Order: sequence, then C-alpha cells, then structure tokens
Amino acid sequence: MHWLYMKRDLIVLLLIVIWSSSAQASLGYKLGAGDIISVSVFAGGEEQVQVALTVSDSGKINAPFVGSIHAAGATPSDLEKRLYTKLAKDYFINPQVIIQVDGYHSLHYTISGAVTKAGKYKMQSATTVMELIAKAGGVTSERGSLAYVMRESNRGDKESKPLKVNLTKLLDEGDMSGNLRLETGDSIYIPLAKGLRQGDSMVYVGGRIKNPGLQEYQPGLTALSICLMAGGFDDYAAPNRAIIVRTENNKQKVIKVNLEDVVDGKIPDYPLQPGDRLNVPESWF
Repeated sequence: MHWLYMKRDLIVLLLIVIWSSSAQASLGYKLGAGDIISVSVFAGGEEQVQVALTVSDSGKINAPFVGSIHAAGATPSDLEKRLYTKLAKDYFINPQVIIQVDGYHSLHYTISGAVTKAGKYKMQSATTVMELIAKAGGVTSERGSLAYVMRESNRGDKESKPLKVNLTKLLDEGDMSGNLRLETGDSIYIPLAKGLRQGDSMVYVGGRIKNPGLQEYQPGLTALSICLMAGGFDDYAAPNRAIIVRTENNKQKVIKVNLEDVVDGKIPDYPLQPGDRLNVPESWF
C-alpha cells in the first residue's frame, strides 16, 4: 500500500508543477485577438460573476458590469487591476478580480536556420526557446553554439539587438537559465557551426550598418537578420531604401527591399541567397 501513496503523491506533485508552470506563463503573457479568458469577480464573500470572454479583433472584451474595455497588449494581471479600479469605483466594495487565460490563439513564432522544420508556428500556450525548437523537429547536427532571438516588440527600434542564447549550455549541458520565454511574434535564427559553409558561399552586408562586411551564408538567412547580426542600422541609415544585388545567370539584378516595413511587420522579411550583396544607404535627412 505504501507504494500506492507514494505514486498518488507523485501524481499530485506533478499536477501542481504543471499548474504552476501554466499559471506563471499566463501571468506574463500579453493578451491578443482571439484569446479566450475567464473572468471571475468576487465581492462580499461571494462570487458575483464568472464568464468566458474572447478578445475581439479590435483588441477589446465586453467585461461584466463595466462593458467594453481594451485588453490586447495587457497581461492578465494588468487587466485585473483595470477591472478592479472600475468595479471598486461604481459597483462593489473591495472586489476581487481573477483572470485566467483558457485559450491562446494569438501566439505565433518563426524559427529558421539549423533546425529540421524551419517555419512559422502557432502555439496554444506561451512557449520557450526549447519548446519552439522541439516543435520545429529539433536542431540539426550542423547547428552552431548560439541562437539569435529577434523580439517582435523591438522591431521599431533601430538600436535593438537580437538576444543571444547559448545553445551549448541549454541543449548540451541542460542549463535552463538561457531558456528564454518567447513573446508572440518573436523570431529565432540558429546559424550553422563556424567553418561549415554552403559551398563556401558568402553574403555581404554594407552601407549604414554598424559592422559591415562578409557573413557566411546559412539556410534561413534573411535581409533583416543579417543586418541585426551585423550590429543593426547606424543613426544615418535609410532601411526603407535597402537594395540587394544578386547575380543570376551571369547577370546582375537589383532587388529593392523596404526593411523599415519589414521591421514594422508590414511585409515579410526577404530571404537571401549565396553571393547576395545587401546595401543600406544613407538617409537623405
């Protein structure tokens, strides 16, 4: 019988860990269109209302008692405080508001480079670097020691740099301190190990870039990612007028790329090919 109690206790412990992890993930998660949340309001020692709501395309919910309120971009904790303020002002004395995320539908991430299945993924819950790598089938044997995380929330900031994740520590040594929790819209790029080149091909990035020069071509390399890896744009850059010079069949063609629109998420990033030359010109102002 003793082993049955031990087994029961282990199951309970696992459930607590899973619930705690889910709760912590939802606390820092920023709500978006399509997400489903449950809103519970307690006052006077009783539950006044419990309702499931969906964040609309305009980012709003129709909250109990208070009506339409903007929810997109807020964490559950932020929204709890907003609702508390409105309810305490007009409806209840010292109400308690509890918000839980029941369905994540606005979560999307992109991963490219040395993974088995590069691409864009929608997830049902807040995720981490390791979880997204696993979703993409894991890393390939040619992967390098670093991964670069480009934050969606930093795309409008020319000074922002990608976050670096030490894959050797994370994947080989099990050091979870580098297992970043991702934000929706984040992109991960995993280069090949140094010395592994695709037919010794290179890509050049120049112009108003902080560290212009040659970069080894690697699968999944894009116009914006190579700029970020080269230190980002300098103060005089005009990313909206970037060009790619590409040689095909002994002929050169010029491809105009509005990296400002890429940064703002208005258009997709542009994939590079071996031998491409990317130039970011100087601003006219």
